[in-house]
Amino acid sequence: MYLLALAGNVVILLISHLDTSLHIPMYFFLRNLSFLDICYTSTTMPKMLQLLLAETKLISFSGCVGQMYIFVALVGTECVLLAVMSYDRFLAVCMPLRYSAIMNPKICSIFAGLSWVSGLVNSIVHTFFTFHLHFCGSNTINYFYCDIPPLLSISCDNTSINELLLLSIGVFIGWTPFMCILISYIYIIVTIIKMKSTEGRQKAFSTCSSHLTVVILYFGSVLFSYVRPISSYSMAKDRLISVLYSVVCPMLNPLIYTFKNQDVKKALLRQLILRQ
Repeated sequence: MYLLALAGNVVILLISHLDTSLHIPMYFFLRNLSFLDICYTSTTMPKMLQLLLAETKLISFSGCVGQMYIFVALVGTECVLLAVMSYDRFLAVCMPLRYSAIMNPKICSIFAGLSWVSGLVNSIVHTFFTFHLHFCGSNTINYFYCDIPPLLSISCDNTSINELLLLSIGVFIGWTPFMCILISYIYIIVTIIKMKSTEGRQKAFSTCSSHLTVVILYFGSVLFSYVRPISSYSMAKDRLISVLYSVVCPMLNPLIYTFKNQDVKKALLRQLILRQ
């Protein structure tokens, strides 16, 4: 699964870079998503595979801090980036005549930069408050990697501030992007229904369906994992959900964008023909 995630996302990066027909805002953001997914899986999977094969299941304190900081930063970045991608689709479908003027290269770079900065700032706050707690028990994390909920569960301090931060910041980094996506797609669906051309409806739906599939898979698992009280956590269930958004989603994203998107399939075919 790790190799599939790496290979798929590298292919998306190469195709969207090499094929000039994909040098548009939608695929600029897709390149960001693919790069993010490569970082995502590489933060947790190599160590996870090592621990599954090793007799001793150990990670150093500094390694745990670094792993959690990078992972939480990438979670937040992807939430905001998916919202930006939905806004891009909203403009493309609902305001096609103004699309090129609004989504110029400078604005695209600003949106992408804001996504990464949001994730990094979010992670700084959580990492700082999580690792200022005292861990006086067995220090055994019943999880695949260092994440906020399992670390809070083994702390012997009062974690109410951490839980409050998790829920309150989760509203901004999780629920707010999700609501923006929801509103964007309500407008998109209404606009598609009003289109008179069947071909136009199919093309609009084709460019949006890939992103919508990714959003449902990703946000469904992330919001379940982070934006709820710690007391309701079940490590057995949460481990399963964590595999969905940290391993399965990065592996499926390239497949979804390849098989459900006509532009990517055509670009992939062109590049294969040119290389023969």
